[in-house]
Amino acid sequence: MMKTSGSDNTLCGRLLLIDSDSACARQTSAELLDSLLVAPQITHAGAGREAAEQLRKMRFDVIICDLDSLGDLAASVEDAMSRLVRLANGALVLAVADSGSVSAALGAMRAGAHDYVAKPTNGSALAGRLAELAQRHGRPRSLGVEVTPEPEISDFAGFVGASSAMQFLYEQIGRVAASAAPVFITGESGTGKDVCAEALHSRGPRAGSRFVAINCAAIPRDLMESELFGVVRGAFTGAHEDRRGAAELADGGTLFLDEVGELDLSLQSKLLRFLQTGCLSRVGETASRKVDVRVICATNRNPMQMIAERQFREDLFYRLHVLPIHLPPLRQRPSDIMLLTRHFLSRYAQEERKSFVGISPEAAQRLTAADWPGNVRQLQNLVRRLVVMFDGGEITTDMLEAADIESKVATPAPVEAPRSEKRAVLPMWQQEQRIIEEAITAFGGNISMAAAALEISPSTIYRKRQSWAEMAAAG
Repeated sequence: MMKTSGSDNTLCGRLLLIDSDSACARQTSAELLDSLLVAPQITHAGAGREAAEQLRKMRFDVIICDLDSLGDLAASVEDAMSRLVRLANGALVLAVADSGSVSAALGAMRAGAHDYVAKPTNGSALAGRLAELAQRHGRPRSLGVEVTPEPEISDFAGFVGASSAMQFLYEQIGRVAASAAPVFITGESGTGKDVCAEALHSRGPRAGSRFVAINCAAIPRDLMESELFGVVRGAFTGAHEDRRGAAELADGGTLFLDEVGELDLSLQSKLLRFLQTGCLSRVGETASRKVDVRVICATNRNPMQMIAERQFREDLFYRLHVLPIHLPPLRQRPSDIMLLTRHFLSRYAQEERKSFVGISPEAAQRLTAADWPGNVRQLQNLVRRLVVMFDGGEITTDMLEAADIESKVATPAPVEAPRSEKRAVLPMWQQEQRIIEEAITAFGGNISMAAAALEISPSTIYRKRQSWAEMAAAG
């Protein structure tokens, strides 16, 4: 039993190790006991069903799960992990996967696992990852792991930000960049999806080759195929010479498809075939050409909603959605707003050869409190207008008002409903329950797809449904 003297945390320091290889499990257990500051109580389960029984009998703080050991629990890794997460009662779940099974590992994370490590691994590596998870989720003492605070990174590969959300993003980019697997970037407009794509390229093994970006929303549909795959002379009116497309130009490097959801369905099927075979044919050409590219795509739309509305092929989505990265909106990281403001102010003041001495406390408060629907791009444009419009000095609220043209767009005042027509306002948990249950129904009972559409973890849905059932039983 782990001691947590001086801590109010009631976790008991139990660790469940799921591994069908008994010898490997014994070695991992011994290495974990050597690596952790306080020895946990380790329970070994040789298969998924045995692990489920252990989870029904007692509560664990950490679950380390070899994904190859879950075959008896469900047909797929994702379904098996969903069952374990539902039984885990808030434990930190660390998946262990073969280095070639990235899709299985990502499936486990979609189902609620907090992180994964690739084989071969050892107890010290697992302990190190547990330290990162414990720090991220605020449980270092209860897990008995040594946490050395990492220095905050405020500038990373074109990104500016030191918040915990950005630190996690930097870590993701560092880990994903080395892979050749496709990356699917999601995030609101203005969050920096193009910056993320370039960071992945520049920090990966293809950095010495070309990075070719194509905006699928900016090119007319009848020209999109030739832009993507190229065209041969005479294929259509205006095709006066053979021309390589973006995919061929990126051979050996990275192809970035921004706003990939805007491709029409016929071209989506050709993109899927290209991803499956690595071969393309220029428009008007019968022969195929082999190319080697890493594909990164991005969208500011909800991919699950596009699939439900038959605007995006589900098979193409899962071919692209191997390594997902989500960029947080600026309103979710307010601590970065002033860091970004000062960064842009210094940059544009230097470009315009002007001198600014800082930002008044009132202006800083106004900037930090704003919602920023246009995210970093909106803030960047505001600071640039400030620098152009004013000669220097301290940034004041009056200067902000003059430059903030987005906020001056008139919006109609809301029409108040007559008193007799006003609806009763439901408690937050009931509204939340209605939204989640409607999403589950919309996806035919598939909790993983509903969670992806709502941008939450499947384990969150399981926990909330359990709490609702308990409230109903108590009432």
